[in-house]
Amino acid sequence: MSQLKKIFFVFGTRPEAIKMAPAVKELKTHKKNFMVKVCVSAQHREMLDQVLEIFNIKPDYDLNLMKKGQSLEHITSKCLLGFTEIFKKDRPDLILVHGDTTTSFAAALSAFYQRIPVGHVEAGLRSFDLNNPYPEEANRLLTDRLCDLFFAPTYLSKQNLLTEGIPKDKIYITGNTVIDALFMAIKKKRSFENPELKKFFNNKQNTHNARLVLVTAHRRENFGKPLEDIFLALKEIADKYEDVKIIYPVHMNPNVLIAANRILSNHKKIHLIPPVNYLDLINLMKMSYLIITDSGGIQEEAPALGKPVLVLRKVTERPEGVKAGTVKIVGTNRQKIFNSIKELLENNKAYNAMAKARNPYGDGKAGARIAQAIKYYFSLSNTKPIDYH
Repeated sequence: MSQLKKIFFVFGTRPEAIKMAPAVKELKTHKKNFMVKVCVSAQHREMLDQVLEIFNIKPDYDLNLMKKGQSLEHITSKCLLGFTEIFKKDRPDLILVHGDTTTSFAAALSAFYQRIPVGHVEAGLRSFDLNNPYPEEANRLLTDRLCDLFFAPTYLSKQNLLTEGIPKDKIYITGNTVIDALFMAIKKKRSFENPELKKFFNNKQNTHNARLVLVTAHRRENFGKPLEDIFLALKEIADKYEDVKIIYPVHMNPNVLIAANRILSNHKKIHLIPPVNYLDLINLMKMSYLIITDSGGIQEEAPALGKPVLVLRKVTERPEGVKAGTVKIVGTNRQKIFNSIKELLENNKAYNAMAKARNPYGDGKAGARIAQAIKYYFSLSNTKPIDYH
């Protein structure tokens, strides 16, 4: 019997944890091939812990580096030094990082310095603008330059990698693990945990003949006037449509929190609440009429639930949703945001075209494809995984 291959999953934020959980769970079922360990930076402490609890994942290593007002330099340096110490002490055969976070880039760099192979889950996404999103576009570019295995979620992300000179035999199209996680979460039927959401939905006046608009907005590049314009457009919508109720889980960053409270608080149809956990967010998406966001993952999740998505960015690294018709980029111009929401509220044909479009991001089997690709990489299987299309 061949020796077990030691696989480290390395992540630090809530979105990473959500998208890595299905792969962690899948690889742990291959007990004859893999010894799986989880290493977290805790770049986001509380939000990360919520996801770890939901998916019953206990880290083997925890850098616990988050501090108030942390900078990108703090995260990068602490991750680089912390992961290096761990990798030297307990050397893995492969580390897996995810997406575009500072944790992922620093972990990949640490592994590269230690001559440890790196696999990149959600590789190949590109906005082709280093400042949008910031610093994520640079993080994913830098991470991909350090990797040995590339798990591209879509055909387009594979083409991006090929254009950059990545050998095709190192790239596997897996679908996005976020869809795996979504399907796992939907099975966990439960009521809202957030007390403010419980109160909101227990009041029938809030939900009777109402159309719920879910908002998430927190991106660094939108701080300042772009966020203010977003909030002013939302306020105009709430004033114009009697049946519209807006729920906005507000990020705790003062750049977001202060502006949101100044412009949107005390409006009877706009409900500002603290950040919600993953399962509450899934429930909110399911109950929403449409979703307005500057998030990345929601662009992939919401279409799987049949919800139109308006993206508060100049560009998106997920153009597949735009092409499929599930997602529309509206930027941060106040009038454009207002008009785009107005169209979906008043034009049933436009709404249905987005709501019924095919989700291009996955079938819930990405984790299994990743496991098979890693087995093939280590010659533990002669069966090469079939790309997701």
